[in-house]
Amino acid sequence: MAFNMNDIIYKKRQGNELTSEEIEYFVKGYTDSSIPDYQASALLMAIFFRGLSRKEIFTLTNAMRYSGDTVDLSPISGIKVDKHSSGGVGDKTTLIVAPIAASCGIPIAKMSGRGLGFTGGTVDKMESIPGFRTSLEAEEFLNQVNRIGMAVIGQTAHITPADKKLYALRDVTSTVDNFGLIASSIMSKKLAAGSDAIVLDVKCGQGAFMENLDDATILANLMVDIGTDAKRKTVAVITDMNQPLGNAVGNSLEVIEAIETLKGNGPDDITELAKRLAGVMIFVGGKASSKEEGYAMAADALSSGRALEKLKEFIEAQGGNPEVVNDYSLFPQASLMETVVSEKDGFVKDIKARNIGIASQKTGAGRETKEDPLDLSAGIYLSKKIGSAVKKGEVLCTLYGNDKAKLENGKAEAASAFEISDEPVEPPVLIKKIIGE
Repeated sequence: MAFNMNDIIYKKRQGNELTSEEIEYFVKGYTDSSIPDYQASALLMAIFFRGLSRKEIFTLTNAMRYSGDTVDLSPISGIKVDKHSSGGVGDKTTLIVAPIAASCGIPIAKMSGRGLGFTGGTVDKMESIPGFRTSLEAEEFLNQVNRIGMAVIGQTAHITPADKKLYALRDVTSTVDNFGLIASSIMSKKLAAGSDAIVLDVKCGQGAFMENLDDATILANLMVDIGTDAKRKTVAVITDMNQPLGNAVGNSLEVIEAIETLKGNGPDDITELAKRLAGVMIFVGGKASSKEEGYAMAADALSSGRALEKLKEFIEAQGGNPEVVNDYSLFPQASLMETVVSEKDGFVKDIKARNIGIASQKTGAGRETKEDPLDLSAGIYLSKKIGSAVKKGEVLCTLYGNDKAKLENGKAEAASAFEISDEPVEPPVLIKKIIGE
């Protein structure tokens, strides 16, 4: 059957449901460039205003999922579980959660992206470990998971090319923040990556894409629906992002904090979140009969040191120097530092995560364009969190880097993130809601 893009655009503009064939025609045509940008833009804007039904969202997800390579993880024994975070400042959870879950018998075969924005992505962070390889041949990747229980590599360019192309267009046509388009974009990549179960960490707050709990709940439900329709066990955990997660923001700084957390010395928030997410992964992976049992198993893996040993094994397997776990001087070192101090006594009322993220980017820890090099030693360490008591002159955060001008710019931005109150302040609730299974 021949399709006409003008008819498809008109149909969606009128608020009617597109057929599976029409959506598949659009995705294929835009991916192979037979449908031009101006028609794709028009359809995206019609979708933005008219929305997508559950059936349309699932069809769009699948069309993007199969637009390129898909990963076959069937040679790996066991229930493979993937974890995805919707992003946030100081979010180094993969480096903690994956070793915990793997040490409890959950196979982790993960593809992670690079960062564009506040700090590097998981792949960039891992590259701050001397010798660490983020690219493995397919057979080596699968064999490593079977041998030690986990592998994390950079995402291949051939997975979901339709999503990459459509996202770039959405970015320049103000059609990013539509629930159906966001959910299908995230889940197309997760389903293409081949895992049997998916745990989603949906960030909520002023430092996240979803700023309020209602919006985060809508997005989480949509993604769980997509996973369920694809016959994947899918659970979404909605978590707070009204302040940076943990104390470290930056690449090597976050890896060091992840190691400290696996040693039992991590900040309370990242430790609790890691146990909660790993517990859900252990549950959906069939190693626990409930989320609560999974949580207890995760806590034991952390306190016993098994998760730390798994991290060392993982680093060594991918060519990295496992001695970084004991000797942090092996990481890239910043030559300069600046501090932000409190101008009065009181309590930390707010730490605007977005401002801290921008400040971190300005130190050199993040990219403004995908070609920008990263300073893997740069970033910010928070000495105080929301609810902390503080004295005048006491350090709120420390900035690290190797460029004095960049540090000065970052310092001004970081200082604007803190709000000090005269009255005591309750810290935000970390785990807001769990959806699915």
